[in-house]
Amino acid sequence: MATPLSASTLLAALRAEGCTVVEYKSWRTHNRNSKGAWGPVNGVMIHHTVSSGEDSSVALCYNGHANLPGPLCHTVGGKSGKLYMVGHGRANHAGSGDGDVLRAVIKETALPADNEADTDGNSRFYGLEIVNLGNGKDTYPAAQYDAAVRWAAAICRTHGWGAGSVIGHKEWQPGKIDPHGPVEGRGAFDMNRFRADVAERLRHPANWSPGSSTPAPAKPQTPTPPKEDNVATPYELWAYKGTGEKRDAYAYLRDTEAKVDALADKVAGLEQRPLTDDQVAAIAAAVAAHPALAQAIADTLATRLKD
Repeated sequence: MATPLSASTLLAALRAEGCTVVEYKSWRTHNRNSKGAWGPVNGVMIHHTVSSGEDSSVALCYNGHANLPGPLCHTVGGKSGKLYMVGHGRANHAGSGDGDVLRAVIKETALPADNEADTDGNSRFYGLEIVNLGNGKDTYPAAQYDAAVRWAAAICRTHGWGAGSVIGHKEWQPGKIDPHGPVEGRGAFDMNRFRADVAERLRHPANWSPGSSTPAPAKPQTPTPPKEDNVATPYELWAYKGTGEKRDAYAYLRDTEAKVDALADKVAGLEQRPLTDDQVAAIAAAVAAHPALAQAIADTLATRLKD
């Protein structure tokens, strides 16, 4: 169960999914909330309008008719591929349907047969009406079908739902057949295939389009510096997972520590002997013979000691 998306969040999600969205009249505040609950929401439902003409179908879904006030859905999918926002909140689109189907949608498991009408669907589902006569002959253009897939995927992605949260009206309410009719290049409108298309979108970023691919960035290669024979580089030591003495990191560090200790012992053992009188006399003679050089050496030593 989820709290319904705000109008702004829904709009942003659809645009991020690559949908061409048209805001129709005062859709953000157009709803039937005074007649019942809106939420918690559990899924999205696909319908066909049983009408023709994009503009007139959008007006119909916004206004409703004598027997059923609008909005009749949340979004209308035109044959142009545009999605028209006509309502936000409770809408008269799902009616009463099968509670077993709702439970399956919530669990995202296989749908049972819709043989009851015991549960209010208007409070639980977002609704998309796709402009189509529903006579089995009127074709859904590829752009219209793609927009419907994107619409469903955008809502599922934002709520964290999978494609199992998508159903057709014909899977919810006994006696309904929508969505019905041929899809351009795909045969009959099949909800299992529609869910598979939604699932495919959800495996990609929101701006993905079928047929396009963004190659993964090349993995940076760690350069291997020149080395002496039988000496492992630091990268090799830490990347290696074996236990060989020359390539195991712990063994290498242990060996290095032993060598440092041995070197320290040698330094400590060096004999510090004073200069002889002859050596002192030779240095004094050299300084006297080259006073400028001696001064330069003295200045340099002074600077080094200061640093």
